[in-house]
Amino acid sequence: MKKVVTDLQVSGKKVIVRVDFNVPRKDGVITNDNRIVQALPTIKYLIDNHAKIILVSHLGKVDHKDPAKTEADKAKNDLSVVAKRLAELVDTKVTFVNATRGEEVENAINALQDKEIVVLQNTRYEKGESKNDEELGKYWASLADLFVVDAFGSVHRAHASTVGIPTHLPSALGFLVEKEVSMLSAAVENPKRPFVAIIGGAKVSDKIAVVDNLLNIADKVIIGGGMAYTFLKAQGYNVGKSLVEEDKIELAKEYLEKAKDKLVLPLDHVCADAFSEEANIEIATNDSIKDNFMGLDIGPETIALYTNVLQGAKTVVWNGPMGVFEMKKFAGGTLEVCKAISELEDATTVIGGGDSAAAAIQLGFADKFSHISTGGGASLEYMEGKVLPGIAIIEEK
Repeated sequence: MKKVVTDLQVSGKKVIVRVDFNVPRKDGVITNDNRIVQALPTIKYLIDNHAKIILVSHLGKVDHKDPAKTEADKAKNDLSVVAKRLAELVDTKVTFVNATRGEEVENAINALQDKEIVVLQNTRYEKGESKNDEELGKYWASLADLFVVDAFGSVHRAHASTVGIPTHLPSALGFLVEKEVSMLSAAVENPKRPFVAIIGGAKVSDKIAVVDNLLNIADKVIIGGGMAYTFLKAQGYNVGKSLVEEDKIELAKEYLEKAKDKLVLPLDHVCADAFSEEANIEIATNDSIKDNFMGLDIGPETIALYTNVLQGAKTVVWNGPMGVFEMKKFAGGTLEVCKAISELEDATTVIGGGDSAAAAIQLGFADKFSHISTGGGASLEYMEGKVLPGIAIIEEK
């Protein structure tokens, strides 16, 4: 068990917190502040317990290879807009420092009173951040007494702000990361059975390791989305113009052989003759997809099958939509699977971030799941059975 922020003595101490303030913006305005809101429980705990709080986060990407691009990226990904929004959400003084190191940073931190917050500029302004530069991690650690990680979306990366800082300081998980770890580990490492995994999304190549790991632990693995067509082609079906990864067909055959009836594939599809809602649409079974049509969602028979497989499940992990849910005509499969999972009684239901999280929220099911992960890449790697470096480095209780 990793230490949690409540295991640290934070009163009067300088606590540096790695948060995930990588929020979407349009024309410099935040379009969704969910990531800031998700970090508030840990921040408010530190305020209530008289800590001096230093927040660090990345925002977007910064290209350090080309000087002109570097400046443009820095201008575009300036964290001051986030500090401004945070100040509206907390009842304390928030100071933004337009620097990642140096005198300005040190002076602002030394002037901190208990309960106050300093937000540093985007960690990716530093070239050494994503390389986990040793000197940079050590420098940031020197600014504080304690480290808390509350950025689940970044813990699968060994960066200076996620691994470098806690190498030099007593450390703990924040509440958001603690919840992610406990929910994902309950689902993947110690599931109540029957355990059904649902893997969707466009490509097999993105999800190979997840399918591989879950085939070993789940009772059933349901496949949906574009990746299903590589499996169906491996079974000898003509899939028309549907998305297929030709170089993964042999691998799909191996999985089908190894998994036997554990792997559940679609029976029918909502097909279209173009990637558009204006296209001609028809329902086709596996053996009747026309040459000039492509599958863009699962069909009614498949929805019935998947709903049936889910009946009585005690643990469900879902990663990846069943179709092109962004277009209304191809959102039915994702919507119905969402509904079926949400109606399960007494089950632990976890959505592993990314598109499936977006789909569940967009379709109005946000509060119907035990947990919706905030980190797409991190939750995927967790489900692959990988060690997440930003969590591994945190001290044990």
